[in-house]
Amino acid sequence: MDIRKIKETCLYITSLEKSKAFYHGKLGFEVIGEVKDRHVFFRAGASVLLCFIAEASKQSTTLPPHFGTGQLHLAFEVEKAQYEPWKEKVKRAGIKIEQEFDWGGGFRSFYFRDPDQHLLEVVMEGMWER
Repeated sequence: MDIRKIKETCLYITSLEKSKAFYHGKLGFEVIGEVKDRHVFFRAGASVLLCFIAEASKQSTTLPPHFGTGQLHLAFEVEKAQYEPWKEKVKRAGIKIEQEFDWGGGFRSFYFRDPDQHLLEVVMEGMWER
């Protein structure tokens, strides 16, 4: 079996409104699904970012519950030519960049946080290629 990619990633949040304002309003991710007081889903390139209110998801009876706690990390990949424009977009949106790192080989990434303090990263395409 050959896994092609991680199709969806899940974060556990405290406010649908704050997450929607951040991921859709500031980062421009398309909202592709929403259930009041439970979850909001976003398109992130070819992947899907699922944001659940953990306590509401624990009550699920039709699918396995999605829940967890703590500050998680995920990285968004962008074309090398889009790295600087994305960094400027994040800054213009009033989001603090915590750190930028040079990984060598011409690859860089920067880190910032969402309203629930999850650590987000923007990485240059090709950084993890075989």
